[in-house]
Amino acid sequence: MPEFTWAVFPLLGIVAGVLAGLLGIGGGIVLVAALVALLPLFDVPREAVMHVALATSLASIVVTASASANAHRLRGSVLWPTVRWLAPGLVVGGVAGSLWAARVPGDTLTFIVGAFCLLMAARMAWPQGAATSSEASAPRGPWLGAAGVAIGAVSAVVGIGGGSLTVPLLVSRGVATVRAVGTSSACGVVIALASAATYTLAPRLVDTAASASAMPAGVVGFVHWPAALGVGAGAWFAAPYGVRLAHRLSGVALARVFAIALASVGVALLWP
Repeated sequence: MPEFTWAVFPLLGIVAGVLAGLLGIGGGIVLVAALVALLPLFDVPREAVMHVALATSLASIVVTASASANAHRLRGSVLWPTVRWLAPGLVVGGVAGSLWAARVPGDTLTFIVGAFCLLMAARMAWPQGAATSSEASAPRGPWLGAAGVAIGAVSAVVGIGGGSLTVPLLVSRGVATVRAVGTSSACGVVIALASAATYTLAPRLVDTAASASAMPAGVVGFVHWPAALGVGAGAWFAAPYGVRLAHRLSGVALARVFAIALASVGVALLWP
């Protein structure tokens, strides 16, 4: 594999970083689709491509979502009380979802990811209006812990930072879209840490065709670390630019950009 080919990962990270800052999705929906296409070129076996794509996406989201969350924090658009209520459930769900996904055949995972993207695109295409929210009015309560389990589990299975679930949830509770995006970015760090760590250990814990596959150098568990670090480096640079754009768009426009991105990836995965 020519050395210049590795440059595709930082370039992909730039796209993911802009999307992370703009949409609060950690770039995961784009990353998974792109990695599914790219990883076979780096000798990842077919039966493990989707698992490695999901795990690598989540590992890179640790960096991507951190950059996005920090940029949103500087603009005061992260609702930290909501993050604290969600975090325990996100960890539990992230671990459980990763272990389940490690046992599922790659073709099944591809269908799940594609269908999920289309479903969330339809949900976000017609967003509800949201009031301006503050720390004092941030959603709180034990119900967020239960919601966090579901968000973490689904995010781990489809390789995303959870924005496509967290953003609609918060918007439905009266949170302004830009604050929902910022809060989702912080939650994405929690999801990605728990999920990526579990995917790294998963081949030792489950016995499937994917876990038994011979992996190329640089893959630990299901995480392709050279790809994850390359994407993360590009995303760290680009995420603040996405945040600036998010603060310039209206809530409705932001939600519809989100819907277009989700629908495009869903179509690409279901009809390759």
